[in-house]
Amino acid sequence: MRDIAALPKAHLHVHLESTVRPRTVRELGGPPEPEGPFRSFQEFADQRARVRERLVTAAHFRRVALEFCEDEAAQGTRYAEVTFTAASHGERVGSPEMPLEAVLDGLAEGSARYGIECRVLLDHSRRRPVERLRLTLKLALRHDRVIGIGLAGDESHPLAPFAEVLDAAREAGLRLVHHAGETAGAASIREALGPGHADRLGHGIRVLDDEGLVAEVRERRIPLEVCPTSNVLLGLVPSLREHPLPRLRAAGLVVTVNTDGETALAEEYARLREVFGYGDPDLAALAAASIDASFAPDGLKARMRAGVEDWLR
Repeated sequence: MRDIAALPKAHLHVHLESTVRPRTVRELGGPPEPEGPFRSFQEFADQRARVRERLVTAAHFRRVALEFCEDEAAQGTRYAEVTFTAASHGERVGSPEMPLEAVLDGLAEGSARYGIECRVLLDHSRRRPVERLRLTLKLALRHDRVIGIGLAGDESHPLAPFAEVLDAAREAGLRLVHHAGETAGAASIREALGPGHADRLGHGIRVLDDEGLVAEVRERRIPLEVCPTSNVLLGLVPSLREHPLPRLRAAGLVVTVNTDGETALAEEYARLREVFGYGDPDLAALAAASIDASFAPDGLKARMRAGVEDWLR
């Protein structure tokens, strides 16, 4: 079996705040909270909020971005689209621009040092005001390395109140990627694809609840950002063996493998090999899907695809 860490991969669904190293968390103010399994989505969200609160200065944000690059490069990630809740951090620390600028500085240094290309997606909790999403859009438009925005959090809160801002983001050329079909069912996916103008679906595993929706997502070739281990940790799927990833692939959907920040990407691929018996051609196909579904420049995509082919030889 080939070394999974040597397989070129794109990482499309990973929250920067969920990747902070335990040692870094301790050094920024206290012992890390215990990891899942979580008893509810809210328990998970509260745990992550306690980590975010430890990020206060520009040096903190820059550090976690730099460490993210080092850790991802070690997993064979050649390109990452990392999600960051910039506007929320800016409000919390009293400096709207600083957290994002510091993260971008850290990613730039990490890219140069570790040979990984990174872009940023800015997310916004559905529970928060529309005005904060407007601020998120303004932040995104000020930085070339921010390529898109999206809604995250509890999907019981509707997307509709944010439609006007999402229309403006689309018109401005930003990509739109929303969490949908994770904590809610097919209706959240339809909303993401309709007024949300989603280019990809964050998670999307509940698409299987609706055969008509499966057909639509398949026909439109909308990629799914599937995060198997995270789904288990959050109690959304009973076990990895029961995860719907194989059924999503069998349905002809575009499936990419990601971590949500809850594990390492090479480990995620290794678990698929162990649990589902995926051989190297399967893993290479999943890596190629992540590359094709990314918003990376065409030249970088071509080089990464060539690397996948080389890995299989």
